[in-house]
Amino acid sequence: MSERILITGGAGFIGSHVAMALAKAGRQPVTYDNLSRGNRKAVQFGPFEAGDVRDVERLTVVMRRHQIAGVIHMAAFAYVRESVEDPLLYYDNNVIGSIRLLQAMQAAGVGRIVFSSTCATYGMATRIPIEESDPTLPINPYGASKLMMERVLSDAEPRGIRSVSLRYFNAAGSDPDGRIGEWHRPETHIIPVALMAARGEIPELTLYGDRHQTPDGTTIRDYIHVQDLADAHVQAMDYLGRGEKSDVFNLGNGDGHSIREVFASIERVTGCAVPHKIVAANPGDPPILVASGAKARRTLGFAPTLTRLDDMIAHAWAWRHKARSAYGD
Repeated sequence: MSERILITGGAGFIGSHVAMALAKAGRQPVTYDNLSRGNRKAVQFGPFEAGDVRDVERLTVVMRRHQIAGVIHMAAFAYVRESVEDPLLYYDNNVIGSIRLLQAMQAAGVGRIVFSSTCATYGMATRIPIEESDPTLPINPYGASKLMMERVLSDAEPRGIRSVSLRYFNAAGSDPDGRIGEWHRPETHIIPVALMAARGEIPELTLYGDRHQTPDGTTIRDYIHVQDLADAHVQAMDYLGRGEKSDVFNLGNGDGHSIREVFASIERVTGCAVPHKIVAANPGDPPILVASGAKARRTLGFAPTLTRLDDMIAHAWAWRHKARSAYGD
């Protein structure tokens, strides 16, 4: 029998790609999601279980029924601005919900968890590229909630739960074969919003600042293809399966692209310009966030394969042409 892995939040953008990667690797993904921000039609690989991450009893029943060997925890709220406007919502779901999940894991005897963390734990980076040992000083409740859970996971290791925390940089693209993709409501990520503007789905994109301390004045971010990101979760679960110790890893490509470079890529790939307006920069918005991926390469064997920004744009563009009919939104 193939190993069964529970994915909390598995009906979301990244979670559905992780389920696909697990299935491709010969595991059986079991998706657990309350569908408050996920899409049922994105669950195409393995069984689906409806439930809230804060429901210890339900989680325990699901883990026991499916004989779960490990958990990939992605059931989090992840909008920075929303976290500033409603921090208690984020601490309730991202921290309390995660603790409830750990309690259910203990009750069900599950001892491995891969945790979806974020580069927002670093706050204003002190150097580029960012290494895992760099200071973690989050500047918003979203990043703080994730860092809190990294600490909880570290403290839980002596209680029999080993973990890998994966600090994502900017997920981009979609399944190259077009089966699943990015479809948030509301959409806030720069690439899909820029594509929406290019397609005429919205009048224009709002660009927050063009006077940052970067070569073209717009912020620079490290974009990683969602398929590579998903594959890293399989490698992290395998790492824990070998009995390795808990650890934290950055997931990025190790180079960055400015927003104007994203616009240029979209025009190359689609032939469409990105209508946009420029407003004041968000206070505290880091000008550059780029990962050092050396530790993940060295320890997990993680090496991104879809590293060209144009490929990420092309896959996301193809998905936008079918997303409305595919997901029924």
